[in-house]
Amino acid sequence: MQSPLFNYTEQQSQDRYTLQNPQLLRVSLTGHDDVLARKGAMVAYQGLMEFDGEYQSHGQRRARANTGEGLDLMRCSGQGTVYLANLAQYVHVVDVDRDGMTVDSAYVLALDSSLHTEVIAVDSQYGISGTGKYQLNISGTGKVALMTSGQPLMMQVTPDKYVNVDADAIVAWSSSLRVQMQAQTHSSGVWRRRGNTGEGWELSFLGQGFALVQPSEVLPPQSAQIGQGLRAQYGMGQGAHGQNQNNAWN
Repeated sequence: MQSPLFNYTEQQSQDRYTLQNPQLLRVSLTGHDDVLARKGAMVAYQGLMEFDGEYQSHGQRRARANTGEGLDLMRCSGQGTVYLANLAQYVHVVDVDRDGMTVDSAYVLALDSSLHTEVIAVDSQYGISGTGKYQLNISGTGKVALMTSGQPLMMQVTPDKYVNVDADAIVAWSSSLRVQMQAQTHSSGVWRRRGNTGEGWELSFLGQGFALVQPSEVLPPQSAQIGQGLRAQYGMGQGAHGQNQNNAWN
């Protein structure tokens, strides 16, 4: 049997996380260090592996119900390798350090089980209740595999160079950054787009760190059932979350 398909063989590596190609991730497990992956993301595995639904605490379930933000995870354990992918999106492995990372949960493919996650809210510059965008803060030391629709752009934020990003294009940013949600319009027209530019809500970043942007403002395919997002609520297009965005998280 001969075919160009045999060019796509397994990429050997001693690393825990290895990209097999831009859209497929291999994770090696030794029996002592589980990995948490998006439910249904396993496409293949080798060795003695087990897959279980990850327990969610009462606080996590309440935060998910009130904000729409959170992770539906499975725990992958055992000895061997597991291959993860989601709708052929591009995969990127990020090292999380003590500074932490804030991310839209729709773009998380996998993460080390040792990392801690917490739902946080981004404030609106107008102070209008319910307009904040909820995100997931990841802290601790370990690796996270993110997904993007297309090849992303990593933007550096410095004290003398702040960055503004469309709220539907942002994927992740350094937790140490100061961030505020704002609309490119006067307060009297906060729910409307600015003229005919098509632009609406954006996030403004200040401080020292990074902001990861994808070349897409559309709803991620894996989250199509979640909701229409902030932009759709207020006539501003599609977003990654939103069916519960007008609820306050207590």
